[in-house]
Amino acid sequence: MDSSSTNNNIGIRNYALVTAAYWGFTVTDGALRMLVLLYFHTLGYTPLEVAMLFLFYEIFGIVTNLLGGWIGARFGVKLTLYGGIALQIVALLLLTPVNDSWAITLAVPYVMLAQAFSGIAKDLTKMSSKSAIRLVIPQNAQSALFKWVAILTGSKNSLKGVGFFLGGLLLSAFGYVNALLIMAAGLFVVLLSSRWLPSGMGKLKAKVKFRQLFSKSPEINILSGARFFLFGARDVWFVVGLPVFLYSVLNWSFQLVGGYLAIWVIGYGLVQSLAPTVLRKFGSGQPPQAGTIRFWTGILIGIPAAIALTLTLNLPAGPTIITGLLIFGIVFAFNSAVHSYLVLAYTEDDQVALNVGFYYMANSGGRLLGTVFSGLIFQLYGLVGCLWVSTLFVLLAELITLKLPNPPKVVEVAEG
Repeated sequence: MDSSSTNNNIGIRNYALVTAAYWGFTVTDGALRMLVLLYFHTLGYTPLEVAMLFLFYEIFGIVTNLLGGWIGARFGVKLTLYGGIALQIVALLLLTPVNDSWAITLAVPYVMLAQAFSGIAKDLTKMSSKSAIRLVIPQNAQSALFKWVAILTGSKNSLKGVGFFLGGLLLSAFGYVNALLIMAAGLFVVLLSSRWLPSGMGKLKAKVKFRQLFSKSPEINILSGARFFLFGARDVWFVVGLPVFLYSVLNWSFQLVGGYLAIWVIGYGLVQSLAPTVLRKFGSGQPPQAGTIRFWTGILIGIPAAIALTLTLNLPAGPTIITGLLIFGIVFAFNSAVHSYLVLAYTEDDQVALNVGFYYMANSGGRLLGTVFSGLIFQLYGLVGCLWVSTLFVLLAELITLKLPNPPKVVEVAEG
């Protein structure tokens, strides 16, 4: 067996290990979000108080993406990947003592602290897995990179949808504490696979200085700014407003809320995975360019606005939400798939952990903004208010991408 074949087999094995670890983490991440949201809503917490439970989750995600890129570049992405999984186990165990006897003034800061560990865990794992793909796929195989990034990201979102359903199911079937323990045990099994992944992936030979943590690439900076508002636009109505609306206004059960959001996220992930095939078939056959992201972001602007207008006209809320969220998910999936590809297309191998960390720091910042606004705007103006803020955020993302240049052209190699 020649060296290129051996390297290819090793690359496939490493990709499989990274993907399996990311999948295992993602299921628990989705389940934990749904579990916390539904459990504390039933304890009488207001939408804003529920949103505050996730505040540190998003804040520490911002910090983690910045410092996580430095840690990954200094020590390798294996440490950040499996360190994230270990921290998620800690977060799950920390949440087990909380019950309805705790005063809100004690429970809220304690859960925020536990969610901080979960936020660190989530972004360490995400940054590591996305960086690892850049290291497995050759620089001159951009079409293959787009395909495999879309598969990883799409499958992750589908499994997060499974996690939403699992969170509602575990809460109903086993109760709050047992659900947390079951998820912690599952992640411990995933953690055992860490011994097979090489420790040097993504490690820079030279020491990384602190000023290098902030991207010097104008392309990465523009894309990060657009990412900030894009994900803020999704989370401002999806994180707190939508599930609380379904449960308290439409009177859906735990299982129905969790199941519906699970189906949406699974479908969103499938569309994301298929994005390269669809764009290749109906487009130019080339990897995405700057105009691709402007096209899909432009379409997205009108969707939350249309849902808000329909609800304002007092048309049936259930069909409006189901149909509108379906269309929003399809268009958002194309946006996210192209975004995830472009950040790697603009990045050299030796800068991947740093640039990906900076980029997902902006992602976490948008999620933080969306999460806080989701609780606040829903409490003040309802779901319609959340949708109008979402429209504004998508518009800002579109305006930012107007200055985005095309990725550098490389000589493509055929996929084997």
